Amino acid sequence: MSDAILLQGAASIDWNRHFLLLANAVDASLRGAEVALTSFSAEASDFIRFNAGKVRQIGHVSQGKLTLRLIDGARQAYSTLTVCGEAELDLHDVTSALATLRDGLRDSPDDPHLLFETSQWERSTRRAGKVPQPQALVRTVAECAKGLDFVGFYAGGTIVRGFASSRGSRGWYEVSNFNFSWSLYDPSGRAIKTSYAGDHWSDATFARKVEQAAARLPVLGLTPRALSPGRYRSYLAPAALEELLGVMGWSGFSARAQATSRSELFKLHTGEVALDSRVTLTEDLSLGITPGFNDDGYLRASVPLIQGGRSVERLTNARSAREYGLEPNGALENEAPVALSMEGGELAEDDVLAQLDTGLYIGNLWYVNFSDRMNCRLTGMTRFATFWVEHGQIVAPIEAMRFDDSMYRLLGDQLEQLGAQPELLLSDSTWGERGTGGMHLPGILARSFELTL
Repeated sequence: MSDAILLQGAASIDWNRHFLLLANAVDASLRGAEVALTSFSAEASDFIRFNAGKVRQIGHVSQGKLTLRLIDGARQAYSTLTVCGEAELDLHDVTSALATLRDGLRDSPDDPHLLFETSQWERSTRRAGKVPQPQALVRTVAECAKGLDFVGFYAGGTIVRGFASSRGSRGWYEVSNFNFSWSLYDPSGRAIKTSYAGDHWSDATFARKVEQAAARLPVLGLTPRALSPGRYRSYLAPAALEELLGVMGWSGFSARAQATSRSELFKLHTGEVALDSRVTLTEDLSLGITPGFNDDGYLRASVPLIQGGRSVERLTNARSAREYGLEPNGALENEAPVALSMEGGELAEDDVLAQLDTGLYIGNLWYVNFSDRMNCRLTGMTRFATFWVEHGQIVAPIEAMRFDDSMYRLLGDQLEQLGAQPELLLSDSTWGERGTGGMHLPGILARSFELTL
């Protein structure tokens, strides 16, 4: 396996055409009953770091990698290699990798959990989107952040995923999008964090978000409110809920974890507990933020996970299906949701503070992890934009505090209202490559949220 490298001038490569060229060459090189599953990922992305409203670091990354999976009977082997976009060079590397895999299969044992899709299909998703040019974005930030201590990170451009099977299946996913997160700092060192993500950039939307965050900066200069450990009426913004559901989803919806009694939502799946009847969670492929196929060759469709507060289905990968006698539903290998959507309620954004009345407004959470897996209890820290609210008015910032509470409580008997306007929160992962996926979530008003220290 080799790491992806930077490719100069690769933004103009027709990756779809190039991928099909390589995949067809792989298929033509097979012998006997061999089967090939070929996966591809690429991007052409701009990255910009800002500090004090000025550019600190800027760059462009174009990269691509191909994963070959050779199957012979019940044996399989993988190889991942960098592709440069030059047909002759990449075809040579693919041919060499295929020969190495074939040699390796000779002495490989059978894989008892091997399962892959054998039907033939085609699926293509292409969204050109509208992302800002780096030079234009720098000017916009400079104008909107004038006089502010603006610190942020922008990532945007085209993301590509592809799949090909020697059985005739072909999948392609190519979208242009962006994800921009930033913080406005107060001289005290406290900050308000905001994000903006999507397919179609708007200078006006960005300016409005910066203006809204700046309007709350004076509050950060006030004396922080000291709170004692206890349970407080709280509003959790979509970004805060995202942190909780992201951890809950590590294996909470996994068919494998449920079959081995390791799911953090085990009690929900068995019916021992139930959430509020308004809670509905779906692995929602209609959002279009992740490919509609996986590396095992299965087409993906939306999967209802929780309806009416009760467990419905699990995310089932092909290997789990083979091992536990289940039906695969296109889940990825880790069986974690990548397009999690939660239905909203009736709480309008403009009414949040009034409905909260007195309590905590929690904008962000971090360092979230489990404190008690079997009771789906999470712990972590409040982060930026956490305020004390009295009679519907923000009156003071809150110093970072640790929380420890169960999702069964927060989405159960403590859930008072759901926000009326769910927010699209795209994945901000850039580990090795820009990630696809994200969440579509409302904020929640909880009767109580437990702070421990």
